Order: sequence, then structure tokens, then C-alpha cells
Amino acid sequence: MKRRDIRRNKFFTLAAENLDMALRAVKSNKLRSSLTIAIIALGITSLVGILTAVDSLDATLKEAYSRMGADLITIRSLNSMPSGMARIRNSREISRAQAERFADHYRTPATVTLFTTVKSGTRAEAGQRRTNPTTDIIATDGNYMGYNMLELAYGRNLTDADVKAGKFYCILGDNVARTLFDRQEDPTGQSVHISGHSYIVIGVAAPVGNNAGGSMDGNILVPYTNAMANLASSTPDFRIGILPAPSVDPEAAAAEAEMTFRAVRRLAPFDGSDFRITRSEAVIEELNSTIRTLTIAAIVIGLVTLTGAAVGLMNIMLVSVRERTREIGTRKALGASAKRIRSQFLMESVIIGETGGVIGIAAGILIGNAIAAFMDASFVIPWLWMAAAIVLCMAVGILSGYIPAKRAAALDPIECLRYE
Repeated sequence: MKRRDIRRNKFFTLAAENLDMALRAVKSNKLRSSLTIAIIALGITSLVGILTAVDSLDATLKEAYSRMGADLITIRSLNSMPSGMARIRNSREISRAQAERFADHYRTPATVTLFTTVKSGTRAEAGQRRTNPTTDIIATDGNYMGYNMLELAYGRNLTDADVKAGKFYCILGDNVARTLFDRQEDPTGQSVHISGHSYIVIGVAAPVGNNAGGSMDGNILVPYTNAMANLASSTPDFRIGILPAPSVDPEAAAAEAEMTFRAVRRLAPFDGSDFRITRSEAVIEELNSTIRTLTIAAIVIGLVTLTGAAVGLMNIMLVSVRERTREIGTRKALGASAKRIRSQFLMESVIIGETGGVIGIAAGILIGNAIAAFMDASFVIPWLWMAAAIVLCMAVGILSGYIPAKRAAALDPIECLRYE
């Protein structure tokens, strides 16, 4: 037991001596060490920074789509009509009449809503207060809230009677309500002015947070019948949202939606579809594919930079071995073993690598979350990538220092002492 304690104490003593000598060696070559640390830090910063931003965006998107669900179906117009289409029976846009006809004839149990943005990037006013010119006015019906899984913080939802009568009613997003009215005030019953028209607030949506798919927080909902008469300045292009009932197969609901809308658009069996149907599940998969591509690109960029840093670190360690030949000879003459010399140079290399890694991790987290904040995404701390970066820097230090350390350990002490 005592012999084991003696060996353990000897090991820690030698490790402490090697660490002390390695730190002194790094400090004595400040310029070269700083340049190598900077290169390693740059590689880790690019790696951790991009991956932090990607993880933040991924977390925000998952939160948004988990709230909305994966069964949403959307019918929208094509960006342009396909060039190979045999005949064109409809305009590119989906008209109000077509959207209403679809809602009347769709038989699958589901929540069906029709909506369009009648004003994008406009202002809303209430007394002396007004929003930034970033507010979107959504013309819709009473099913929009249910389709988007939105809840009300105050007031009530739009009803079929409100829509049929074309009432001057509106529902405010959380950010709009906070901007136009006091934070703790229930604004229902108050008036909001939009493009010269006065609308009565009947409800305020609960906050949902910003996300890449758009947020209700900065929007205002108005009955589409009223919006078409008072706010629309161009031909409306409606979208149709479908949220199938829990007992309905989403694929069957999407197939039924396509058949129904083809009939609404008066398309013959041999006509190609002149509209687009998307499912949120497909959108999520596409986003995940994009995020995977960004992750791979970030890893490649980081590894390329770290490869250059590893070559630079190896060169520095080789030069250090040559410059400290007499020191190595003196230590060997005094009894230092080849293993101890090798451990010292490996320790120097690892210290440089890990120092660059720590600096790069800190900078990467700050830069990555700054990018995430600019995109209104969540703040994240990428523990996995931090651990991976530390291990990677350790590997870079060991691989870069192994050959110089081995060369230093193999030097003949007599030749070292004669070295000029």
C-alpha cells in the first residue's frame, strides 16, 4: 500500500514539474505560441459559432412546429405556371371565390381556414402610439386561430357572423397589443386605425414567440370580407389551411384536398395541377435537411482550419526542439528519461491546443448566439459541441506534438551538449 502511494506521489510530482516547464516554455515563445493559439481559436470559433447558430435555429423551429403539429396541410398558388402545361384554365392566384368554394365542398373532418396577407410591413395606430412598419394584416376567418394552434390572452375569436357581416373587428398579436396599449391593460373594445380605417379590438392572441415560419405576435387579424373591401390594394392570393381531425389520416386528407381543389379549379383529369399542396411534415423534413447540410459545412470549415493549425503547431514544436537542444541535453545528463522529455513536449503542445480551444469555444458561443439573436432564435449553450471541441483540441495537440516530442526524446545527450 505504501509503495503504491509512493508511486502515485511520484507520478503527480513529475506531472507537476512537466506542466510547470511546459508553461514556462510557452511563455518564453509568446509570439509563436500566440499565433498558433489564434489559428486554433479561429478554427474552433468557426466550428462552434456556426453550430451554435444552427442548434439555436433548430431548437426554435422544433418548438414552433411541435406547437403547430405535423399534420397541417396548406394549399397555395404556384410561383409561376409550369412552362410545359398543355393549357391554362385559371389565373395563378387563388381567388376568394375558389377558397370559399373549397371550404364548402371539402368533406373530410377538419378545421379549414382561408387567409391572405392584405398588407405587409404596415403601421397600426392607437391614439398617439403606433407600431413599426413591420406589421402584417392577415385577412381570414374564425378558424385561423384553431388552424395555427393559437390561444387568446384577452377577448374572443372572430365568428362566422363577424365574417359574413364584414365587421370592422380585429385581433391583435401580442407585440402589437404591447406597442399600442399598456402592458397590463385589456385592450378589447379599444380602436385601432389601419390605413385610415378604424377597427375595434375584440381579442388579443397569447404570445407565441418569433420563429422562422412567421409569428402571430406581430400580426393583426381582420375578417377577410372586410379586408377585401377596405384594405386590399391588389388581387388577393388566398391560401387554404387544413387541420385534419385526430381520427383522420393526414395523407388521405391531403389526397382529398387535392381532388376537391382540382374540381374547384375546373381541371380535367389530363390537366396538371396549377396549385401547390404542402404538409408541415414535409416542410420539417426539408428544414432538417438544410440544417444537416449547414452542420456538415460548419464541421468541414472547422476541420480545414484546424488542420492548418495542427501543421503550424507541429512546425513550432519542431523549431522549439531545435532551439532547446542544449536544454534537452542538460536535462538528460542530469537524469531525465526519454519518457519525461517526451511528456514535457507533448504537454506544451496540448497546452497550446487547449488554450486555443477554450478561447475559440467562448468566442464561438458569443458569435453563434449573436447570429441567433439577429434571427430571433433561441439562446442555446451547445454542450455537445463544446465537449467535442475540447476533445478535438486535445487530439490536435497530441498529434501535432508527438513527432517533435519523439524527436526530442531520441536526442543523444552528448551531442546535445556539444550543439552550438
